[in-house]
Amino acid sequence: MESERRKILEMLSNGTISVDEAERLLKVLLESPDSMTVDGPNASGSFKPKYLRVLVEPAAGNRHGERVNVRVPLNLIRAGLKWASFIPEHTQVKLGKAFREKGISADLSKLSPEDLEDLIVNLNDLEVEVEGEEIIKVFCE
Repeated sequence: MESERRKILEMLSNGTISVDEAERLLKVLLESPDSMTVDGPNASGSFKPKYLRVLVEPAAGNRHGERVNVRVPLNLIRAGLKWASFIPEHTQVKLGKAFREKGISADLSKLSPEDLEDLIVNLNDLEVEVEGEEIIKVFCE
């Protein structure tokens, strides 16, 4: 955590980021030191998953379907969430507008590590059948 803090302060002193951006980054860093470790049970004893898995398999009777197996490290997703705070405010406004035009209600500036954890928990064990052609499974491990 110390190296990340030092990096944020260096970017601030170099003028790479503003004071507000540095404050947001430091806040994220201080609020979620345990979110970087997912190698086993947390303080409450519950297991924190390491990977988000997405499997796409042909449905029964579909002989031509492709098989897809994607395994994304959750630390990569968490790191992406932290990097989202580097997006300038005017760009976040444009992204929000583009999301709304596509029917997606998302505000990157208000997305927190807790929101990510809630999303992961709610996506766990999701299974979708696509028109009898494919079955998509999303789960954590």
